[in-house]
Amino acid sequence: MKFGVLQFFSWPGRHGPLEQVYARALERIEIMDRTGFDAVWLAEHHFTTFSVCPSVHMLGVAAAARTTRLRIGTAVSLAALYHPLRLAEEVALLDVLSGGRVCWGAGRGFSPAEFNAFGVPPAESAERFREAVEIVLKAWTEPRMSYSGAFHQIAEVEVMPKPLQQPHPPVWMAASSIPAIEWAASRGFSILMDPHSSTRELGEKRLAYRAELAKAGHSDQGRDIPMARLLALAPTAAEAEAVARRGSQWLVDSYSGPQHNKVQVSQRTYDGQDPVQFYLDKVVLHGTPESVIDQITELRETIELNYLMCAPLSRESFRLLADKVVPRL
Repeated sequence: MKFGVLQFFSWPGRHGPLEQVYARALERIEIMDRTGFDAVWLAEHHFTTFSVCPSVHMLGVAAAARTTRLRIGTAVSLAALYHPLRLAEEVALLDVLSGGRVCWGAGRGFSPAEFNAFGVPPAESAERFREAVEIVLKAWTEPRMSYSGAFHQIAEVEVMPKPLQQPHPPVWMAASSIPAIEWAASRGFSILMDPHSSTRELGEKRLAYRAELAKAGHSDQGRDIPMARLLALAPTAAEAEAVARRGSQWLVDSYSGPQHNKVQVSQRTYDGQDPVQFYLDKVVLHGTPESVIDQITELRETIELNYLMCAPLSRESFRLLADKVVPRL
């Protein structure tokens, strides 16, 4: 079992100086490096206090400078919003500066505010994302690369630096929908699984991914498949449930706010439940360290969880995770 942290940079209510958000996150990352975590996965978002990290690559350099063994993951580089050559350069530079510790996660994004501000028509975002991934991989593996696609025409460009890891860093695609899973599997990509699906949905998507891989002539054997789960830990179950409820409300409010035009709420059924109750009952792992260890063990047995990417919902949740859960699993 591998453990990573899905690191958000939330600034709820704009409380306190923004620089404190980054300082606390980097302090947490130093603790991860000392206590057995495999990776920190940095979340990229724009124009929202939900997570104030517009550049996971810049933040990744700061994280790499403070650590020696922790892998630096992007969860995700929003590839549709970049010129792919610039993206290839930035991730490769991060790999060099980190001593070859990058885990590259790429995703399409979902926020209308982000697409509109960066001039990316939402209807084009999936194709732009896939084209960007293709260009980045060519830029890393070919001495000089050319490309002709729907959005980019590139002739004889040498991208430098190349990544330290050869032929390139390990790659994952964010895949929360069946079409995204089908595309990733058809190309043989490993996937990152989202923090919003119920555990039942994660299991169903995991099986669909295996089937699509096999259909394309690939196998899931030996693949790390990070599954993101929100996590609330406390000394008592009641305290943990209160943390989980507050975290669920924060998440629903963040994802249904005006910057997203309520897209997340309007397009999901939440199994017929109130959205907050859905997250509390079916998404967030919460309880004492001992009960959460039991929950993780069950997920390992029932949905083949082999890499837990946690998003702790409080500072105490992170402390208990580092002190009580990771050492035992």
